[in-house]
Order: sequence, then C-alpha cells, then structure tokens
Amino acid sequence: MSGDEKSVACTFDYSEALEFDPALAHLMGRSGPTRIRLPYGDADAWLVTGFDAVKQVTTDHRLSRAGIIGRDYPRMTPEPIVSTESINVMDPPHSTRVRRLAAQAFTQSRVDGMRHRIVRLAGQLLDGMEKEGPPADLVRHLSDPLPQHTILDLLGVERSQWPRIQESVHQMLAVGADNKQAAAASKADLRDYFAGLVEQRRHTPGTDLISAMAAAREGEEHLDDRELAVMALMLALSGQDTATCQISDITYLLLTRPELTERLRRHPESLPGVLHELLRHIPFRKGIGIPRVALEDVELDGALIREGDFVHVSYLTANRDPEHYPDPHAIDLDRPNGPHMTFGWGGHRCIAVPLAMAELEVAVGRLLERFPGLRLAVPPEEVRWDTATIRRFPLELPVSW
Repeated sequence: MSGDEKSVACTFDYSEALEFDPALAHLMGRSGPTRIRLPYGDADAWLVTGFDAVKQVTTDHRLSRAGIIGRDYPRMTPEPIVSTESINVMDPPHSTRVRRLAAQAFTQSRVDGMRHRIVRLAGQLLDGMEKEGPPADLVRHLSDPLPQHTILDLLGVERSQWPRIQESVHQMLAVGADNKQAAAASKADLRDYFAGLVEQRRHTPGTDLISAMAAAREGEEHLDDRELAVMALMLALSGQDTATCQISDITYLLLTRPELTERLRRHPESLPGVLHELLRHIPFRKGIGIPRVALEDVELDGALIREGDFVHVSYLTANRDPEHYPDPHAIDLDRPNGPHMTFGWGGHRCIAVPLAMAELEVAVGRLLERFPGLRLAVPPEEVRWDTATIRRFPLELPVSW
C-alpha cells in the first residue's frame, strides 16, 4: 500500500444511540491502515484500526505527538481541543517524567481515600432526584453533575466557579465551524484560571489534587507551575467529558438490556468486571482523537507511513477487533477481563483511570441500589442523543422507579 491511495472522506458524525458507526465498521474491515480526510486540518491522515496496530502506534517513538505542534493537523473540531503545552502532545522522556509525577496523585490508595467524597456527592445528587420524584432526567440529576462536581471538588475549585468551568469545557468540545473563536477563548480562559489556582496552592496547599501534584517528587524532579496548570486543565476537561458520557451510556445500556441489570442485582460484586466489558463495548466518542506524525518512514501493518505523515488511531475499532475479542460486537459479561482501550494505551493512557473507575462504580452501584425499580420513562427510540460535540451520550435520560 502506498501513500498515494485516494483518501476516504470521514465526517464521523454518526449519533444513533450506541450503535457502532457504520463508517468506522467499514474502515476496520479494510486491510491495514486507510488514508482519510477529516473535517478540519490541511492534510490527510492514516487511520489505524486493529488492536495490535494501535498498540504499535501508541508505543512507537518514531510516531510523535509533539510533532503536531504548530501544524494544522487533521481533526474533528475547528479549534484543536488540546493545548500545545499539554501532556497529551508531549513525547518521552518529557511526557514520562510528567506522567510519573502527576500519577502520584492518582494511586489506588489515594483514590480510595477520595472515595468517600464521591459517595457523598453522589448521595446528594440522588437525594435531589428522589425528592423531585419520577419521571426524572438522570443526565441532569446524576451523569452530568457528578463527574463535574467530583473533579472540580477534588481540584479545589470554588463552587461559585463551577458553572464558568463547565461552560468553557462545553465550548471546547463543540464541533461547529462557527465555534472556533469561542472555543479558543474558552481554552485561554481555563488556562489563565488554573494558572492562578496553581499560584494559590503553592502558597497555601490543601488536600486537593493540585496540591497533591505540586507535592509530588521523584528525586529532585517536580512539576513546575506551567505543568501543574496544564495538568489541572486537562483533568477538568477529561474528568468531565468521559465520565459524564459513560455514566449516561452505561445506564442506558442497563435499562435497555434488562438481563445486564439482573446480572448486577444478583451479583453486585461483579460490578467492576461488568463495567469494563461495557466500557469496551460502548462507542464513547465519535471518530478519533489526537494524531501523531511520523518522524521517519515507518512500516505499519502493511503500509509505508512516510516521514511527515499524520497517523490517527481508533480506540473504538481496537475495542471491537475480532482477532482480539471473540464475537466483539456482543456484550459478554463472562468475557475474560482483558485490557481494553477506552482509556487509551501506551504513553498517553489516562493517568486518572482509578478515579474514573471509582466514579463509575459509585454512580452505577448507588443508582441501582437506591432505585431497584429503575426503568426508562420513555421508549428507547425517543431518547435524544448529542449531535453537537465529538461525544456519544443521551442529552436526556428520563427515568422512573
């Protein structure tokens, strides 16, 4: 395969509930990487879909995230979501150092110590839902506010600033071409806000995540103020984005697949394993994320990637690779608990996975425990789904109990 093959135009705008994007399904059925054209950016890219090939891309130092800085790289949104100084566009060894230090705030023992705060926040939200009575919108009462409240609470953001942060995050994720200026302004606003918060924590540390990351040490190494501010911004963004979608998506699946809910009711101890299989199965976003650029010619899954070519991976297709997961489109709660790519892979795998899993376990576990008769209040086909951002989630999830 050569780099001269005709590119496939990919809008990746499919939003039909949690059905797998047929365009992605078609691309994953092709042999090897495919040349694609995305809505924004001045170049085509290679799309890699298979589990093993995605692993190679995400661990091959010849394929650089940092190399995209300053270039109009192929992407889904008019304004790049990622900041140029973000850990997501760093390469080893710089990214390795920053990740090791920041990850000290997200060890399993630290997250276990935070869990009571997540339980308290979830309890307050479910109290409000119960008080309002059925039918209630689960998105408004739980899946939208819980991840936002959790990450902003843990970052030490004052409650009065939460609406401002939430609005800026939404602006950054929107895909409309007319949103470019607003998205850039929102990114700058968040960057300035967290820079100020880091300066405060340097002088008056607390029990929040910024203080924990500021205190992280590895020998003489520590995070500087700029790195701390970027990490806080990234956590505010990803901490709201993925968990919000997944609480809604997982609940939707449980309420439309009663056999899954019944399994959890009979075996509540199986919740972590069930969640991982649902996370593997759910198309949690549309299309792809941040690309890499080839620093030299690279042979990849039968294709010659030329120096300077952009390479995108699809974690969604990797999670459905039939060579890695037998009957990959089925939800199999007895599937061996192998790794999936919903949280990424390699040097850019999410450092806050323990926190994300704690949020999901608390949200889903407490919801089913608190409302054993929980059910959709409308037919599944009447649930409205997001079409304005790169995410896959229901805008509302009316429930009764």
